[in-house]
Amino acid sequence: MLLPARRPLNRRGFLLAMLGTATAWAFPEDGTAAPLGFDQWVAAFRAYALARGVSAASYARVMNGLEPDMSVLEQFRSQPEFTEKLWQYINRRCSEWRVMTGRQRVREYAGLFARIEKDFGVERHLLVALWGMESSFGDVVTNPKYMRPVIPALAALAWREPRRRRYWEAELCNALIIVDRGWAEPAQMIGSWAGAMGHTQWMPEVWLTMGIDYDGDGRITPFGRPDDALAGTARYLVERGGYRRGEAWGCEAVLPAAGVRLADNRTLRSYAAWQELGVRRADGAPFSRPQDRARLWLPEPGGPAFLIGQNFRAVYAYNPSRAYSLALCHLGDLIRGEADFRRQFPGGERAPTLAEVKEIQRRLNALGFKTDGIDGRIGSDTVRAVIAFQKKVGMQPADGYAGLKLLARLRQGG
Repeated sequence: MLLPARRPLNRRGFLLAMLGTATAWAFPEDGTAAPLGFDQWVAAFRAYALARGVSAASYARVMNGLEPDMSVLEQFRSQPEFTEKLWQYINRRCSEWRVMTGRQRVREYAGLFARIEKDFGVERHLLVALWGMESSFGDVVTNPKYMRPVIPALAALAWREPRRRRYWEAELCNALIIVDRGWAEPAQMIGSWAGAMGHTQWMPEVWLTMGIDYDGDGRITPFGRPDDALAGTARYLVERGGYRRGEAWGCEAVLPAAGVRLADNRTLRSYAAWQELGVRRADGAPFSRPQDRARLWLPEPGGPAFLIGQNFRAVYAYNPSRAYSLALCHLGDLIRGEADFRRQFPGGERAPTLAEVKEIQRRLNALGFKTDGIDGRIGSDTVRAVIAFQKKVGMQPADGYAGLKLLARLRQGG
């Protein structure tokens, strides 16, 4: 039986979680004494964990002798500043590799997606796009280059990260409860430095409260076969995001003359009402459900405008970033076979093709900038190689974007 959700949280709940005050077992209340050592903290934290449903046996088995992953504290404090422009962000996430692979996954798992659509109403192309955004369709789920054991990471954050300690404490307890239920062994719980795991990057709380044994094997897991992960994520979009069966996420829109003032991203009107005000679909098609309601959003002056409905907001509930939500929804449309945006973002360029990305990687490697493969996928190694090349030749900004301007420079021989 699943635990009831205590409160609606997005999957990256620490972004919105209460800023926890220092707890007595880690930092004394008067702030004058040194924090407890890790072994002392583990002993003191035991009562907190047992009071929240962790068994004494599981606590001892997992926590006694555990070594905290202290590297996560530096990652928490030194998260890179967001430097990508919106068009770069979208181009990277909506790469030709992701579109092609997404279409393959839709065909490969057609039966699973049909079942999820029947049970939850979440449209398959949007769901496969989320899968692609979160884990490259499962490719990085257990890759040690990107993932690490989450219990040592969460323990380090709960012990020594004071700003959101209560959140990390709760997620550590959730992870221990998962072990207690026999859904996973500690060594199997591999994820990001912040504790997100599996095909669709669940935090432990989401695993516990939104997870479903969709493949009928007697346990719930975001690893292995994607059934549980995709079904639980569909449930999340419906129950916490308010996803509505049959609605579109929205669409690119064309504004009437002087229509910029309408794009406040707040006013909710039916598509029919927007049409009366002169707003049209960018592809010229009629609105398929004119009574559904949407907001009008213009992310950047001079760029494309969008009508965004409730299902866009459902994606936003999964990851509270408009850039993420727009890229994911657009990726789903591209996987379905729809066209790219009709209007380009200011200063933007089209996304490089798969062949062009491979050429970028090949040329970088030939110059000594290693991309860890020539596969047409822009991962962290390719980004680092691009930045190193940009800095060496004086390209500004050195933003790591593997695009057409970079390719042109590489073709000049660096």
